Amino acid sequence: MRVVNRSLRVEIEDQMKLHGYNLNQVAELTGINVGNLSMALNGVSRAMTIRQLDALARVFGKVPGWLYELYTEECISEEKLSRPRLIPYLVRCAEVGRNDCIEPVISKILDNAKNVSVIFPVAEKLFQKAKYKESARFYQLVVDNVKDSFSEMLAMSHYRLFLIAQGTDAEKNWRSVIQFHPFRNRLPENYRLDALLKLAKVCFTLQKWNEVEQYADELSELSSILHELKITDAAEHHLVYYFGMSLLIKGVVLEKKGLYEEAKKYVHNYADLGWFEPLGESGLKEVEKFKVWAKANLYTLEVLTGNDCIVNEYADYLKSLDRLNEILSGLSTILKAANKHNFCIDQVLLRFNDSINRFDSFFNDLINSGRHLWFRLEKAVYEFNKGRYKKGIEETLYGLTLAKEMNRFEDFARCVSLFEKHRRYASEQQIEQYQSTVIKEKEGW
Repeated sequence: MRVVNRSLRVEIEDQMKLHGYNLNQVAELTGINVGNLSMALNGVSRAMTIRQLDALARVFGKVPGWLYELYTEECISEEKLSRPRLIPYLVRCAEVGRNDCIEPVISKILDNAKNVSVIFPVAEKLFQKAKYKESARFYQLVVDNVKDSFSEMLAMSHYRLFLIAQGTDAEKNWRSVIQFHPFRNRLPENYRLDALLKLAKVCFTLQKWNEVEQYADELSELSSILHELKITDAAEHHLVYYFGMSLLIKGVVLEKKGLYEEAKKYVHNYADLGWFEPLGESGLKEVEKFKVWAKANLYTLEVLTGNDCIVNEYADYLKSLDRLNEILSGLSTILKAANKHNFCIDQVLLRFNDSINRFDSFFNDLINSGRHLWFRLEKAVYEFNKGRYKKGIEETLYGLTLAKEMNRFEDFARCVSLFEKHRRYASEQQIEQYQSTVIKEKEGW
């Protein structure tokens, strides 16, 4: 017969007396079977679960995490760990902020390195509950304590930390790519598809085109192999989505390198993926999406080659889509083309004025926050080219602020260069704003 931590039992019994509850009343109020409750309180064969303790706390009017510091003995006794109780306990400690309870338990767990396998499911449960910051702590413990570099648990922990790190801070994003990169191919296939796609997207925001191309090639190879094996539902999306994205990303890289004709070949390839069998309902939906994206990207490539006759048609298409992210992407391209080939798009910008005013809603968006910054930079150049210097300075300062907030040092330097080139047109107020932003950024460095 095992004796439950007496302090825990005494505290609960004191609360029962204080509230005038007997065992049956407490059982009814908590929803706990009276027999199970009796055994838990008396330490006979059955230990108390963390859910039961939480239920008792609610009945007694206590805050979440009540008596958690006394619960450790329910999980660890005589150098033995109880996984069924320890994992939910650590999850709840993290959820309610009882960090003071976590540290001593972790210390005991890691007395034996093999026990790190208890920590990983804690991290996974927190991650699935969208408690990302809390889960990162446990994933890092796995990373720090697993010695087998080919461990799937280690690879998954690196992947989760990579996902958690993503935001609009460019420097932080790049560090997360570097740390996760060596482990990407050690993930299970269903996770590897998404991992390669996310790596490509992050590197796209960082304008690391060689890395983007590498991940796109790996994604194409993996999705093709799975297609040959007839594994179409191996991840979050239908397999055709990953294959199509590998082509789309390759096309984008070629576009960014100015290889427009080569890029068109990839666009035509993902414009019709109906041959990719079996598709099913989910696959057909993905195929339709790629048709839409292909049409938009063909407009993009035509405009970038200097075909100004198609600008209004492209604008009509963007308007018909009525999606802010597509409008942002399309207008950025039109601006870039206008700057390169010196044509006027004033009417297009006026037409989308309301949408442009909403681009700041993308502040926390991994992809579109970067696109918004690029839009402001191209817009500044466009205004300067048209001799509208005050407006150009405003757009430059807008871009400078965005670059600073996102730690995008190359873009920040570009904004500084652009401002200095046109400083003589800036008002005193604009110069003060510029100097304040630049000085604060240098102090941050």
